[in-house]
Amino acid sequence: MSGRDEVLARIRTALGDRPPGPDGELPHAPDGDIPRGYRTSSGLDPGQLLDLLADRLHDYGCTVRRTAPDQLMATVAAALADRGTHRLVVPPGLDLPGLDLTGLPAEIEFIDGDGLSPAALDATDGVITGAAVAIAETGTIVLDGSAGQGRRALSLVPDYHLCLLRADQVVGLVGEALARLDPTRPLTWISGPSATSDIELDRVNGVHGPRTLEVILTV
Repeated sequence: MSGRDEVLARIRTALGDRPPGPDGELPHAPDGDIPRGYRTSSGLDPGQLLDLLADRLHDYGCTVRRTAPDQLMATVAAALADRGTHRLVVPPGLDLPGLDLTGLPAEIEFIDGDGLSPAALDATDGVITGAAVAIAETGTIVLDGSAGQGRRALSLVPDYHLCLLRADQVVGLVGEALARLDPTRPLTWISGPSATSDIELDRVNGVHGPRTLEVILTV
């Protein structure tokens, strides 16, 4: 018996006595027999969702700052000052009204993210973006390339990513996030800073994306 025949035989055994299809294809369970007892909601209130998301992000090594809407720009300025940012990429459509940088130790140059080559992006200090949705249970932030988020390269090439997230963008489960997303858009799913491990399990950050992810959560 070939490997293929063995796999198909096991599938037929698992399906039991269901008859094959009209062309002899493998039997399948009718829609009514498919169990659908999975969760469609986390059951958490908004405060619990934010606490869970922050906890997951901290586990991934992210910095999370919570702020009130009227303090958002002050929090952005503090984050950039702490990072020592000099050249920051800003995607089209991201407005930073009232951002006051006069108290920072050095001047910051804001760079339009449109049309920058990978080498030009790599020469910057970081990028600031918005987001489409965040998933509390997995600590995942999803960008969809819409206004204020930019093309995918903006959040993958620079070494530092500062992400602005609103409380009403946080959901509990992956399924809830999918319901909010347009599958035809270029979706980038981010669960913490980029990291990988070699065969010796030595962890290396910044291989496939930014080494540092910082999230400002407006509550």
